[in-house]
Amino acid sequence: MEKAHIISIQVGLPKWIRSGEPEKLWLSGIFKEPVKEPVWLGKTNLSGDGQANLEVHGGPDKAVLAYAACHYPFWSKELGLDLSHGAFGENFTIDGLNEKKICIGDIYAVGEAVVQITQPRQPCWKLSRRLGIKDLVARVHISGRTGWYFRVLKEGYVEKGLPINLIERPFPEWTISSAYEVRFSPTAGLNSILSLANCPLLSQRWQTALFNKAQSIKSGGKINKGG
Repeated sequence: MEKAHIISIQVGLPKWIRSGEPEKLWLSGIFKEPVKEPVWLGKTNLSGDGQANLEVHGGPDKAVLAYAACHYPFWSKELGLDLSHGAFGENFTIDGLNEKKICIGDIYAVGEAVVQITQPRQPCWKLSRRLGIKDLVARVHISGRTGWYFRVLKEGYVEKGLPINLIERPFPEWTISSAYEVRFSPTAGLNSILSLANCPLLSQRWQTALFNKAQSIKSGGKINKGG
């Protein structure tokens, strides 16, 4: 496997922003600034980082949002923007990993810390508003360049430049890309949905959503994609 490392770390606390068309005031923690010095990674977030809506963001299963550095050239060209790391609201910008190379439950050593992949990132409307592109969420969804979340198994200091070393891969069948496809594809098979839902290292929120999707299919109802 290609060697991976953190090329940038970003943190930011929620703040009120006035933007958009029509212009309105909104609260978000999606605006992150780079951190040059070592920063403490705790069980629920990096020091100096936070989320506005704790019902759907943050918590132990979403302690760190990561994004692949290799996606930035694509988006800069696609969107016609000069994008800097952190533009997608991520804490870790990582070189050498992407959604097709990593799996649910992967455990990585990062400096003093140990982290584990829990789920794909499900982009929300704030990403579109942050970059001023109305259909950006849909474009991210279609592209599969979503990003992913880590839970923290061992706290410690982390900093940019650190290698990310794979320790264990218990579920190689569930890449971030394949998990995202099963969760959101209307043609995903029931067996695949239930198999992913029963993955014990998947985040609790995604397990619940997948069981709901399976139940909806069984009952012949509409699929609930929320959560």
